[in-house]
Amino acid sequence: MTHVRNAAMALVALLLLVAGAWTSWNSAQHVLLAKGREHGTLTVTDCTDETCSGRFAPEGPSSNRRTLTIAHSVAAQKGTTIPVVVKPGTDEGVRTGWGGGLHAWLPLGGALLLAAPLVGGGLRLPRTAWSLAGVGGALLLAAFFAL
Repeated sequence: MTHVRNAAMALVALLLLVAGAWTSWNSAQHVLLAKGREHGTLTVTDCTDETCSGRFAPEGPSSNRRTLTIAHSVAAQKGTTIPVVVKPGTDEGVRTGWGGGLHAWLPLGGALLLAAPLVGGGLRLPRTAWSLAGVGGALLLAAFFAL
């Protein structure tokens, strides 16, 4: 019975971590693998609860884009200029630099924090749980201060 409980807890913790990494990778890939993608700056003109939009100024050769949207965050205020990379085939941008990279990995940080009690209490691995919680908390704090 103990092995079944341990396997179930390990499976749930692994599922949380994979889901966090998968969700983070959807945005992080554009920041980490930005070579060859369209770069520029976004001047925020309007924000809703979910997204912010504004004027896009490309860095390289002139682009036919005039506006771009980006996920809403506390750092995206009206009038703010944000360095972005454009997701291929869309009019959606992702913040670049340290702030953008850390912001993209926020779901993984949350998943690490959620998995820590499962690992500590369910699998009875307190050192591993504290390590997961520490890395997740550090990621969330670093993203908070970088934005």
